Amino acid sequence: MTIDSPNPQLREAVLESVSKHWGLFLAEGIILMLLGIAAIVVPPLATLAFTIFLGWLFLISGVAGLITTFWMRKDPGFWWSLLSALLGIAAGIVLLVAPASGILSLTLILIAFFIIEGVVSIMYAFDHRNDLPGGWVWMLISGIIDLVLAAMIFAGLPDTAAWAIGLLVGINMLFGGVALIAMAFQARRLTAH
Repeated sequence: MTIDSPNPQLREAVLESVSKHWGLFLAEGIILMLLGIAAIVVPPLATLAFTIFLGWLFLISGVAGLITTFWMRKDPGFWWSLLSALLGIAAGIVLLVAPASGILSLTLILIAFFIIEGVVSIMYAFDHRNDLPGGWVWMLISGIIDLVLAAMIFAGLPDTAAWAIGLLVGINMLFGGVALIAMAFQARRLTAH
């Protein structure tokens, strides 16, 4: 089933942009593949790196939120914004000081992420199957694998939490990279015609 774009000019602009910048998609795909392979080879290290990375994201966003909140302290919602910023800072500090304590929670978040990304990838694949005849199948496979990975993580809880994040993020990155590479080559082929 193809979902027709309500704006044909927008659809054409997106296709033109993808075709024009196929090299960037190829580079991103190669980088994702290499990072995915590294995470698969050393999943506990990848799990720790992912947890620390999220800790920094929470901390930085919390500090930015705190600065913004105090800058706009006379506006409505100050206390809610303050609470949100403080929670972000606290979550970041916990993940940075004791990353192992957040692994189970992050594993549950990862399950939700894989489910959402899987559904979105599948919908994207079906939406673009006529535009990229050779590349959409890889995006579909990537989405299905995301859903399978989510089920695998959930089935192994809590024992798999220590290594699952690193391994499954690696697998996800590997297949996401393959999908981007396939789409880049398909876009390049369309540009050549």
